[in-house]
Parts: sequence; structure tokens; C-alpha cells
Amino acid sequence: MSAPFSSVRSALSEGHAVVLFDGVCNLCNGAVNFIIDRDPKGHFQFAPLQSNIAQTALKARGQSALNLDTIVLLETSDVHVRSDAALRIARRLSGAWPLLSIALWVPRPFRDRVYNWVASHRYNWFGRQEACRLPTPELRRRFLEYEPPD
Repeated sequence: MSAPFSSVRSALSEGHAVVLFDGVCNLCNGAVNFIIDRDPKGHFQFAPLQSNIAQTALKARGQSALNLDTIVLLETSDVHVRSDAALRIARRLSGAWPLLSIALWVPRPFRDRVYNWVASHRYNWFGRQEACRLPTPELRRRFLEYEPPD
């Protein structure tokens, strides 16, 4: 296994889940901040979809390189994308956010239609950055080492 995947494998074996996100999307970066603020136990770790870590982890899980309009949640034996990922993340957050997971009962095509509509407009509505997010020193342990693609 490659070094990038070993950091994901290590995080998963330690009981963490890994959130892969569009590192240049302001909405996605805001979502990461939102998750961090509501994840006091540090269950989630993060990596930008643009990184070798993310792409290698997806390939190792039998997923093709995904386009960047989705959020991906890697758990020990599962890969969740789009609304499934968002709702499963909400399930683990503090406060009332786990109540949103009841929406998992709504058929995925309907949930994903809304998710895809927001994703297709996110850069226009929220903007984008020129480079992937760099975590603060306090949060660096929550982010898997970023390796830009070759």
C-alpha cells in the first residue's frame, strides 16, 4: 500500500471516520469548520479530494476518482457519498444535528437531486479559493497530511 493510503487506513483502524471534501470550495470548507465545531471527540478526520491521499484511498476502496462536487465519508468498511455522507456525518455531531439522519429514510434519488443542485451552484453562491485549505496548527492533527496530486 502507498504511504497516502496508509494514513487513511491508520485513521480508520483507530476508529475515526474520514471526510473527503472539495478543498477549494468555500461552502465545503465552511462545512468542515461546522463539523469540527460539533465533533468534540474528534471522530472525523479530513482530507481534500484534490489530494493524493483522497484519490488513493478512493481507488483502494474500489471507487473511481470522483468528481469534486461531492463529499465522501470513509468509514471502516463503507464509502458514503453525497446526501448519504452528509446525513451520516450529521448523525455523529453534537446537539440536535443527529435528528437530520431521519432524512436517510427519504429515497436517495430525491435527496441526491437536492444535493446535486446545491453542489452545482456552490462556487457561484459561496465562491472558491485558489488553493486547498491549510488547517491551523491546533487543527492540524484532524487533517491527514496533504499531498498535492502529481
